[in-house]
Amino acid sequence: MRISAYRKAHFNAAHRLHNPKWSDEQNREIFGLCNNPNYHGHNYDLEVRVTGEVDEETGYLIDLKILKDIIKVQIENRFDHKNLNLDTEEFKNLNPTVENVCFVIWKILRTHLDEKYEVGVKLYETPRNYVEYPAR
Repeated sequence: MRISAYRKAHFNAAHRLHNPKWSDEQNREIFGLCNNPNYHGHNYDLEVRVTGEVDEETGYLIDLKILKDIIKVQIENRFDHKNLNLDTEEFKNLNPTVENVCFVIWKILRTHLDEKYEVGVKLYETPRNYVEYPAR
């Protein structure tokens, strides 16, 4: 039986959208308020999808406690209450758009979950704005 299991998580982080190759004027024009030199923050909501075959012996696709712990250690502890631009290695040279944050989270989780699973990440930057990787 092929099925998907989901786990939700939450973290708060600050960031500034800025391309150092552009002028300050162009950055303000493209990124608007998100280019604030003093940064701004979001309450990110994360949804992780794991898809695969149910184990006949356990009845589990994945032990959700294990998935919870991976998300807590690898994502929440890494990004919660951080300035993504300044406090994280992942965004030292990568613009922390919601698209890039989502993809980085997916890459981290992909390395910590068994290859037998398909992994998907949906990241809400606001209640109305979210991205998903991989795209469906």
